[in-house]
Amino acid sequence: MDQVLGQVLRNAVWERLDMLTDLANRADAQSLVSVARSELPRLTEAWRAMLKMHEPDERGDCPTCSTRWHRCKAPCSVWQVAHEHLVAGGLAPQQQSSADSRLQGRRTSPVPAQGRPAPAPTAAETTGRHALVNPRRAVTA
Repeated sequence: MDQVLGQVLRNAVWERLDMLTDLANRADAQSLVSVARSELPRLTEAWRAMLKMHEPDERGDCPTCSTRWHRCKAPCSVWQVAHEHLVAGGLAPQQQSSADSRLQGRRTSPVPAQGRPAPAPTAAETTGRHALVNPRRAVTA
């Protein structure tokens, strides 16, 4: 049951992010201002809450990413992604890094590679659903 609820939660978050991306790309200026006023404080608070969980402890380890057998030194990948998107992303040209590729593996480039046809959209891209479970490993009940 926890797995089902977790999938519902993840789908809701992915769909919300997709909706905000669509608004940012398609909305008129007045709508964008309204969305920014309501959503930016929520998004910044979400980042703060997540980063607080990944603050280094007294040994300089990330308590969330570390396990009993493997210590993860700060800055962990969460802090690295935060810096890349919130700080460096505003200064550097937009390029998809390898960290982005791993985190956003569900996305495909909208521009096809030269000489190759664009890949067919996945079910997640055409339906708005985001399957985080590898379909080859999924177990049907």
